[in-house]
Amino acid sequence: MKRFFESVYDGVVIVDRDGIIEYMSANYCRFLGVTESDATGAHVEMIIENTRMHIVAKTGKDEISDLQLVRGSYVVANRIPIFDNNEVVGAIGTVIFSDLEKWKKMNVHIKNLLTELNFYQQEWNKTNGVNYSLQDLVGRSVKILELKDRVLKLASGDISVLIRGESGTGKELIAHSIHQLSERSRKQFVKVNCGSIPEHLLESELFGYVEGAFTGAKKGGKMGKFKFADGGTIFLDEIGDMPDYMQVKLLRVLQEKEIEPVGALQSEKVDVRIITATNMPIEKMIELSEFREDLFYRINAAQLVLPPLRERREDLSILAYHFLKKITTRMGKRINLIDEDAMALINHYHWPGNIRELENAIEVAVHLSEGDTIDIHSLPSYLTTSHDNTENKPLKELMDDTEKSIIERELKKHHYDKLKVAEVLGIGKSSLYAKIKKYYISC
Repeated sequence: MKRFFESVYDGVVIVDRDGIIEYMSANYCRFLGVTESDATGAHVEMIIENTRMHIVAKTGKDEISDLQLVRGSYVVANRIPIFDNNEVVGAIGTVIFSDLEKWKKMNVHIKNLLTELNFYQQEWNKTNGVNYSLQDLVGRSVKILELKDRVLKLASGDISVLIRGESGTGKELIAHSIHQLSERSRKQFVKVNCGSIPEHLLESELFGYVEGAFTGAKKGGKMGKFKFADGGTIFLDEIGDMPDYMQVKLLRVLQEKEIEPVGALQSEKVDVRIITATNMPIEKMIELSEFREDLFYRINAAQLVLPPLRERREDLSILAYHFLKKITTRMGKRINLIDEDAMALINHYHWPGNIRELENAIEVAVHLSEGDTIDIHSLPSYLTTSHDNTENKPLKELMDDTEKSIIERELKKHHYDKLKVAEVLGIGKSSLYAKIKKYYISC
């Protein structure tokens, strides 16, 4: 089978369900500049940049003819899940990079096209109101991968979407992503914060007004947010703060697809997709007659729930480094490492402010850091004082903490020689790599 792979494909890699490499062809190893012994048993992310093999091995969904940037060049990658008794047990990936001279010319052409596409995308986003895309939703936890998949499925239609989640979880990011991926992406994306507009101005802000509608009205009237978003998407954030009389008017927009500007004698048709968001318990508000049940059923045609940061702890280190890179690039500071004590504090804090709080904490740390590493003293002081009490932790979490601490200690003791550490701990090399991945240990 190895001879077959070497003769038919330019590169082949096989991973198990945890993303650990079981086999990599000699051609692929040469292309990547690694030995077969280095690759076998390592997590695929440690060997192949920009890989998605571990994702395919987790989701069971194949990815065919995908362009992947590897070592400065684009290769054509196919990733196919491996099933055993209807259960995903791994994935096999093949890449094409033969006829290097021809490939180099095509690679230059592809890079040029992608550069142009990126430029025009940025220019377009400046004018249509979109600031985020689905790529900005960082993380590889099961909940985030499932959320991304639901966004992709819902984006193409015109169905109303209700986004739920605590403050700071990224509800606006999801709304932007849905619009950008939809057929309406060439039209406007308009955001309205229902809680920040004074109640007496909300109707004219949403639906506009005609000339002479009230004292102080502008000559010629004013276009409302719904009319401005015609053909595109309107995002009503904090929908739970919308007053009752405006809930009635919004219900009519959803039912009749028309608006009535303040002071107008007749309605106007609008074609707008409505996305709403809230961090409030709408069902409880309905019981208290604070939110209309009929409106809730209209806006809740499809629902997306964003998990709080404390429920996706496996994403904490990824997010911390994501924000570190983003902030240091903006500030021009050379800080590229978060030491293990600081990362332990980040991993144990409960993050009530979610993503927004984490980004702010990393920004403070970048400002306070004196060297090229963020340490425990660089982080905001409240993180230290709010450190979770181990007495309140469940047994499994305490055992995980102990196992992680032992692995980190032995890696440091043996100068990060993974084979030696696996031998000392009496576990297999694959098991060690799996635990390093599980606990997000930097080595």
